[in-house]
Amino acid sequence: MALKFDYVASVMFLTVGVLFIIGSKQLESSSYGSAVGPNIFPFILGSTLVLLSIRLFYETFVTKNQQGKKEKLQYKPFLIIFAATLIYILTLETIGYVITTFLFLFVCFQTMERSKVIQSLIISACFSGLVYFLYVEVLKGTLPDWPIWF
Repeated sequence: MALKFDYVASVMFLTVGVLFIIGSKQLESSSYGSAVGPNIFPFILGSTLVLLSIRLFYETFVTKNQQGKKEKLQYKPFLIIFAATLIYILTLETIGYVITTFLFLFVCFQTMERSKVIQSLIISACFSGLVYFLYVEVLKGTLPDWPIWF
């Protein structure tokens, strides 16, 4: 990647991360039936984004720009993942967290690397199931449940 692009991206991600942190402070600290409030996830996400953007900003000054190497932009994988994200957002409440997240991750993994189907299935299933278990059972939070027909 070009250093200019990395620099601009790091500043944009830093701004978005700070806005996530500020926005999370304006949410209620707890919700009905949940020990974990709705402000926790945006705060953690914003903090992670700030830390990663600081790292990217630092790396733009440490690494040398690779002049002469132009990378071909990959529009097809971008559009597939973008469409999968929109479908994920629209179907999360109706289909449920575990199934929707599993399908979303599987599509994204297959878009990035088609040859590892079994590995993509295992990672997608384990991640969506483990996050659901940890958030709902351990932290006593709430996520969209399984569909009624399941």
